[in-house]
Amino acid sequence: MTPVVELLTDPRMATHRAPGHPERPERLDAAATGVEHGTARAGATLRRTAVEPIHPGILAAVHPPWFSDALDEVAKRGGGWIDQDTFLGPDSMAAARLAAGATVQAAATVSAGLASVAFAVVRPPGHHASAERAAGFCLLNNVALAAASLRLAGRAQRIAILDWDVHHGDGTQTIFDADPDLCYASTHQSPLYPGSGDAAERGRGVAAGSKHNRPLRPGSGDHAFIEAWSAELLPAVEAFQPEAILISAGYDAHRADPLAELQVTEAGFRSVAHAVGEMVARLRLPGVALTLEGGYDLDALTASIEATVAALIGGLMGSEHA
Repeated sequence: MTPVVELLTDPRMATHRAPGHPERPERLDAAATGVEHGTARAGATLRRTAVEPIHPGILAAVHPPWFSDALDEVAKRGGGWIDQDTFLGPDSMAAARLAAGATVQAAATVSAGLASVAFAVVRPPGHHASAERAAGFCLLNNVALAAASLRLAGRAQRIAILDWDVHHGDGTQTIFDADPDLCYASTHQSPLYPGSGDAAERGRGVAAGSKHNRPLRPGSGDHAFIEAWSAELLPAVEAFQPEAILISAGYDAHRADPLAELQVTEAGFRSVAHAVGEMVARLRLPGVALTLEGGYDLDALTASIEATVAALIGGLMGSEHA
């Protein structure tokens, strides 16, 4: 049976913009092209699905209504800078609700067995947003909302979030830091914004040991990146025995990216994605859902996502790297 890759994106997310900002609308087309090329390379079937804004009930499961109301009010007044990195324009909250909705739909699609890979190509990104704080280009935490949606729907309770963005997903970890049923695994450059993600950060209280951070020094490259995932993080995730796997798929660890210096290439992403696909197959899960985080060189973004999608399918299907 030919595997299915679902692409979830919407041009309305391009209305979130700040002149000169690296997190720019052109990233949507670059990332979507990567999904298309990776699907074709793997011999899979591409399906595009219309995106709906996140349901208010799911949004409130992570972000209290006063928080989203406050962001809406700022948008209605014309927007502005939340911090030195994070912009909120008049249409930004509409884009953020679509981004969160697309990520929720990706998780639901895979959970229902309707696709082996579902990739939410979205903006703004989400993993720096905590329950009550927008930061680091992020307004709403897309991957946290997807995890909450799976629980609300009764599709999964034990969930793993893999985060290979070059920056630590401090918002995601903060939201779930005391949750023993949420395994968070991250590689990230250190030192670098936001300054969190030390290896000693393992979760709080009953969740101690469910969070796994692997900071990497600038210039680490493919070998260290692959080794961190294959020897440390993926074994920890597999031992957790999750019922669903979500990926915060950032590509700013790429050597061409202007915002960091980790020096990973598309070959590094390919190797890790293939290992993830193999793990998902061993766990007998239906597939994996991804949501776009960082990645600001457009050519590198396309190439890295192409490698990721093809390798995920290859790992899931038991074939060599696609």
